[in-house]
Amino acid sequence: MVVALDGFLDAGNAGALACRHLVRTGASSPDGGGVVVATFDVDQLHDYRARRPPMTFARDHYEGYEAPRLVVRLLHDAGGTPYLLLHGPEPDIRWEAFCRAVLEVVERFGVTLVVSVGSVPMAVPHTRPIAITHHANNADLLTGTSPWRGELRVPSSAQALLEVRLGEWGHDAQGFVAHVPHYLAQLDYPRAAQGLLEQVELAARLTIELTELGELAEEREEEIARYLSANDEVQEVVTALEQQYDTFARAEAEGSSLLAEDEPLPTGEEIGRQFEQFLAGLEGPDETGGPA
Repeated sequence: MVVALDGFLDAGNAGALACRHLVRTGASSPDGGGVVVATFDVDQLHDYRARRPPMTFARDHYEGYEAPRLVVRLLHDAGGTPYLLLHGPEPDIRWEAFCRAVLEVVERFGVTLVVSVGSVPMAVPHTRPIAITHHANNADLLTGTSPWRGELRVPSSAQALLEVRLGEWGHDAQGFVAHVPHYLAQLDYPRAAQGLLEQVELAARLTIELTELGELAEEREEEIARYLSANDEVQEVVTALEQQYDTFARAEAEGSSLLAEDEPLPTGEEIGRQFEQFLAGLEGPDETGGPA
């Protein structure tokens, strides 16, 4: 089952684009959309005041209310292999109840693997390959090396909690997060969606037709190139990001450090002492003898 929730992890609308592409290309029924096999009670999960659904005001009346829907669809890949797609707005509340409801879907339909997709804004240039962070609740599922070292404290999401809970309940789950250039995070960025679905193909052993998404990605890249050619300041930012990216890539490939030679990393205690001295300086008197 593929999971793509709108909201938090969706820079460049990469997850939403990937989801729409799956629905459009994976529907087995002539009218499209696939078959909805499970629905969630959105009224129990959605904060309408925080994320107000759109509707139309037509001259003198309201119409066309677009109610949020969180559903599971049955789709098929290009080779006819069936799979499920869970998509819709990320729950605002009752995450634990949401996870238990997803568990019911997983067990009722005999799902053997859950794969989530998402994207985050990063200080990376669009002219370099899309980086993907791989994660899983079972180390045997990982298909790539993590670009991160050590631990990071990050805001949680319903998708992240779902992966944790499924692991505790004995079900495999993994996911992929695309790194979207931060200056493109508010635009539709099909190249990130394409990169995510390529990873889904490998992880879930599906065959997904990506030609249309690839064409959209090329069109968007051409639009970005035209914009940069007419805006020197933005081009300078991209050039700086390219230099930074290439420097780190070379250091990674050569196994070298970006630290100056003969400059060891300070210990935690040394950093703590320096910080204490800094705070003490803020609390002391200023040069005129008055309070700082």
